[in-house]
Amino acid sequence: MTLTHPSRPARNKGTLAVDPMLLLTQEGIPRHSLPLVETGPEVAYQVIHDELMLDGNARMNLATFVTTWMEPHAERLMAECLDKNMIDKDEYPQTAELESRCVEILSRLWHATEEGRATGCSTTGSSEAAMLGGLALKRRWQQRRAAAGLPTDKPNIVMGINVQICWEKFANYWDVEMRLVPMDGDRYHLSADGAVALCDENTIGVIAVLGSTFDGSYEPVAEICAALDDLQSRTGLDIPVHVDGASGAFVAPFLDPDLSWDFALPRVASINASGHKYGLVYPGVGWILWRDATALPEDLIFWVNYLGDTMPTFALNFSRPGAQVVAQYYNFLRLGFDGYSKIHGYAREVATRLSAEIAEIGPFQLLTKGDELPVFAFALKPEVSGYTAFDVSDALRQRGWQVPAYTFPANREDLTALRVVVRRGFSHDLSELLMNDLRRVVERLERGGGADPDAAPGFHH
Repeated sequence: MTLTHPSRPARNKGTLAVDPMLLLTQEGIPRHSLPLVETGPEVAYQVIHDELMLDGNARMNLATFVTTWMEPHAERLMAECLDKNMIDKDEYPQTAELESRCVEILSRLWHATEEGRATGCSTTGSSEAAMLGGLALKRRWQQRRAAAGLPTDKPNIVMGINVQICWEKFANYWDVEMRLVPMDGDRYHLSADGAVALCDENTIGVIAVLGSTFDGSYEPVAEICAALDDLQSRTGLDIPVHVDGASGAFVAPFLDPDLSWDFALPRVASINASGHKYGLVYPGVGWILWRDATALPEDLIFWVNYLGDTMPTFALNFSRPGAQVVAQYYNFLRLGFDGYSKIHGYAREVATRLSAEIAEIGPFQLLTKGDELPVFAFALKPEVSGYTAFDVSDALRQRGWQVPAYTFPANREDLTALRVVVRRGFSHDLSELLMNDLRRVVERLERGGGADPDAAPGFHH
C-alpha cells in the first residue's frame, strides 16, 4: 500500500511534475497527450528545462563529431534568423547570397576547376549531401549507358565497409548494389587495390572517406584515383570518385596542405562535408559541391515557381532553417584560414598528446594517433582479461565522460575499440582530467571492479 498525505493526491506517472510555486493547482500536465488548456510559458519552460538537465555534459561528450559550442555573436545571429526559411530565396535574398558565398569559398578551398562557377548547395547535414552526390553519380552513369544503348538496371557503388550509415541508406533508397571492401588486419578503411577489384561496367562510382568515423583515419584518395586511372587505361572504364569529407574536408585544407584529396584530382567528381562537424557550426548544416556544372545532371535540378519567383532547387529537403547557413558564413568571416588552422591545429595537438599518454597506460594499444582527424581509437591489448572496452566506457560514464566502445565490422569483428573525438572546447586541461579518471578506472577494473568511491561518494553524518 502507498501512503500519501491526506491533502495531496498520489503521484500520477502519466503527468509531468511541476514546482507548486509555478502551478498552484492539483492538476498535473499530461506527459503523452496535449493538455486541455494552455500552460504558462514559465511553467512550460521550467518543466522542459528540468528534464533536459538529465542530458550529458556536452563538453565531456567525446563520442560526437557534432559542434557543441559557438561564440555568442554567432548564437545571436542564429537567433535573428530562426524564422528564415532557406528555400525562400526570393523572400530572403541576402540569406541566399550568403549561401552562395559559402559555396564559392568552399569551391576555392577544395580547388574546384572553374572559379566563379561553383556548383553546389547547403543541406541539412552531410548525410543529405552524400545522398545527392550518390544520386548524381547514378544519374550520370545511367545517361552514359543509355546513350551507348546499354542496360541501366544493375548499378553498383564501391566503398569501404567503414562508411557512415548514410551510404547504406542511399543504396537502399535508390536501388544501388553496395560493394563493400572489408577491413583486413591493421587496415581499417578502403584501399586502392580493394576498390578497383570490385569495380566493373556497372559501377557508378567509388566513395573515398576523408576521415573514417571508426578511427579518424584518412582514406588514400589520391591512390584510389591513380588506381582508377590505371583501370581506365587498361579497360576503358571511367569511374568517378566521390569524396565523403564529412569531417576531413574541413580539416585537411588547413592542416594538411600537401595532401591530394580534392578537386585538384581530376577523377574527383563531388565532395560532401558537414558544416556542423569541423565546420564549427551548430547542427544541422552540410555542403555538397560538384567540380563543375557538367558533374551535376540537369535533370536533377527542379525549377520551382514559389513565392513570386522561379528558382532552382536540388536538395532533398525543401523548407529548412537558414540560421545555420548564416552561422557558417559567420565562421568563414570571423575565423578565416588562419583561425580554422589554429582551432583544428590545437585540437590535433590535444588528440596526439592524449593518445600518446593513453598508450603509456599498460592495458591499451593505439589503433590511430589523432594525427589526421583529431580523432583516435584505442583498444585493450589481447592479453588483458577480466574486463572489456565496454567496462572501461561504462566506468568513465560514471564520471560524466562519454567515450564510446564499439565492435569493428568484417573482417575485424574480433576488435573492440574505444574512440575519442577532440573538438573545439576540449582543452589540454580537460584531457588531463580525462587521463586522471582513466587511470583511476583502470586501477579499479584491474582490482576486480567494484564501486568507484569518487564516482559514487558515501555520506558521513
